[in-house]
Amino acid sequence: MRVVIAGGHGKIALLLQRHLADRGDTAVGLIRNPDQADDLRAAGATAVVCDLEHVDVDEVAAHLRDADAVVFAAGAGPGSGAARKDTVDRGAAALLADAATRAGVHRYLLVSSMGVDKPPAAGTDDVWAAYLRAKRAAEDDLRARDLAWTVLRPGRLTDDEPTGQVTLTPHAGRGAISRADVAHVLAALLDEPRTAGTTLELVDGPTPIADAIRAAAT
Repeated sequence: MRVVIAGGHGKIALLLQRHLADRGDTAVGLIRNPDQADDLRAAGATAVVCDLEHVDVDEVAAHLRDADAVVFAAGAGPGSGAARKDTVDRGAAALLADAATRAGVHRYLLVSSMGVDKPPAAGTDDVWAAYLRAKRAAEDDLRARDLAWTVLRPGRLTDDEPTGQVTLTPHAGRGAISRADVAHVLAALLDEPRTAGTTLELVDGPTPIADAIRAAAT
């Protein structure tokens, strides 16, 4: 399987790339900064410099040729303002979907966030509110497309060691999840096409990942 991952230098993306490479798949990471390429190569991935805020759909589609799936794991990141939450967390996700359609790549996984179902509460920090609105807009845009999409909403992210046991349901409740377990769940979702068209929340739990994926696919 050839998988192209937007936001290839993010923590989840690097873990996913390593996991895919270890099992014999081909991982391609899209990055903005060429200085990050060595980290992707160390994870077993191919690095492609492609700034999703400053390229057109044809350029992105060219990088997706022969891919079996795309994963949007990009984000504007800490320290970015409200404007970049929109251009990256919403705009770049939509651009990747446009490019996937043009390149004939049907499978699309979107890493989103819990808390996007309701408008930000009064008094919410402006940047955080912009992030939540951007993630919700990205989800809504993706659901309207003729793609085999899956939206994954992780809980509070940690750098803990993976447990391999999770709760993966449409409404998982509040909780934490390690980035490594998120990466393993993403890889498992790529293997299960029957999870297309689902929005799933992910936190630590009692269920082995393989069993949780099977349950989500039924």
